[in-house]
Order: sequence, then structure tokens, then C-alpha cells
Amino acid sequence: MRYRLVIALIVVGLVPILSFSQAKALRTPDGQPDLQGVWSFATITPLEKPAELAGKEFFTPKEAAEYERQILKRNNMDRRDGPVEDDVRRAYNDFWWDRGTRIVKTRRTSLIIDPPDGKIPSLTAAAKERQKERQNANLGHEFDGPENRPLQERCIIWASTGPPMMPTAYNNNIRILQSPGYVTILVEMIHDARVIRLDGSPHIASNVHQWRGDSRGRWEGDTLVVETTNFTGKTSFRGSSEKMRLIERFKRMDADTLLYQYTVDDLSSFEKPWTVEIPLPRSEAPMFEYACHEGNYAMTGGLAGARAQEKNPD
Repeated sequence: MRYRLVIALIVVGLVPILSFSQAKALRTPDGQPDLQGVWSFATITPLEKPAELAGKEFFTPKEAAEYERQILKRNNMDRRDGPVEDDVRRAYNDFWWDRGTRIVKTRRTSLIIDPPDGKIPSLTAAAKERQKERQNANLGHEFDGPENRPLQERCIIWASTGPPMMPTAYNNNIRILQSPGYVTILVEMIHDARVIRLDGSPHIASNVHQWRGDSRGRWEGDTLVVETTNFTGKTSFRGSSEKMRLIERFKRMDADTLLYQYTVDDLSSFEKPWTVEIPLPRSEAPMFEYACHEGNYAMTGGLAGARAQEKNPD
């Protein structure tokens, strides 16, 4: 009986090692590290470190559980307490939201891991001026026509779909597919697909700009590194410009976790580069088509309402 107990303890101790080894050994038919599957980036860990957690990099398990409890209570859209404004803000009840219920498995207190304070570096003077110009350009003309409506309302691009990817209210899922020379990332939000070439070809001409930039990938050991440039000035990530250079890294932490990191490098907008890390757990749930289309009913209704108000301003 004693020998059986010793053997059982040895086997239990080897399980994490075996799981990690199996994860490292996963390969596609052409020998690439296998990143395929459906992964979720839903989490209630904030992008930036809250002021009350300044100087704290990780939660203890007990602190993590209490933090999750507080955030879920605060975000509960079925609550009907507080002023009338809060009741209106909670018009969509909890059924419609899928932000996630847990912090990241590393128990970090923010998604930003560099700078160490967990904050987005200050914007440069040029970036502040650029933001001011963007705000003023559309002021009073928000409903003149569809071209004045937000890009996500027009179903062109959603900020969370990336690159880079960020947790949002719902549809926080991606499917990664690999084939010789390519990696494809299908994002559930707006049903967007990024096809990333791995053939070592250069980026497109510097005077060509695209909604999601131009991505090129390469393998560094078991890590997929994706560099994206050629962004358009019509989009902005937290104040970035078309000069942003984005470096994303994808690596299997274990059989059921994909580590996603990205670094924003845009010295024309931020005083220094900054890095985000999000461990993505494997999702067993299916991905659904996000039937978003330009000219949707919300846009039609909003523009029609504006035209009616113009005819009868009183």
C-alpha cells in the first residue's frame, strides 16, 4: 500500500511536466508550433492599473477572488439601485454582456506589463493636438451622413478586433488557423479575418495605408512574432498614429492557454513603447457569425431621426 502511494505521488507530480511537454510537442503537419483552436480574451483585468493598486503587480489568490467579486457586483447590469441615470445606463441587462468573470490566470493587476506602473505612457504634444483636431473635425456634423458615423457603427472595423486585440463587451473570441506559409486569425467581433504571411516578404509600400495595417509574421523558436505597420490615420489605438509599429507575440503557455503579448511602438504619439500581456484560455464554445453590415438599422434610424429633427427643430 505504501509503494502504491509513492507511485501515485510521483505520477501526480509529473502531470504538469507531461502537460507542458505535450504542449511544446504540438506541431502542425508542416512542423510549425500548433497555435490552432478557439481562444478567449475575455477578462475583467483592467488594461491600466487602478490607482488603488499602485505598486502591486500580482494579486494573491484570496485578493483575486475578492477583486472578482467586487467587479462583478459593480458591472451587474441587472441592478436597479442608484440614481435614474444609472438605471438608463443599465438598459441592456446582463444577458447581453459577455465581458468575462475572471481576472487573467497570471493574477496580474493590469494587462499592461511595461511600463512597470501599468499605465499607458503620456501622449506627446503632437498626439494631443491630433486628438483635438479629430474631435473638432466632426463636431456638430455627427449625423450629416454615414461617413460621419463611427467606424464600428459602419461595420468597417472594431477597436477590439485588432490589431491589437483588446477585451470588450462581448464576442471576445478568436480562431487561429495555420497552413504552410500563413496564419489566419478569425475574430468573432465583426467576423474579421487577418491573413498573415510567413514567407519573409517585405511590407507593402510605405505610402499605402490600410484599416488594419499590413502584417508579416515569423517564428522565433516556438513564438509567432507578427509585425504590423502601414496603419491608416483614420483609425487610432489609444491615441496612436499611422506611424504605429505593432509587435505581437503568440506562444502556447500550456495545452489550454495561449499567451498573447503586444508592444505598441509609436514615438510620435507616446513618450515610450508599452507592452500588454493577455493569457488566452482555450474555449470549448463555438464561434458565431457576427452579422454586422454597413447600412444597418441603427444607422438608418439615427440618420432618419436627424433629418426629421432638421425639418422640425422645435
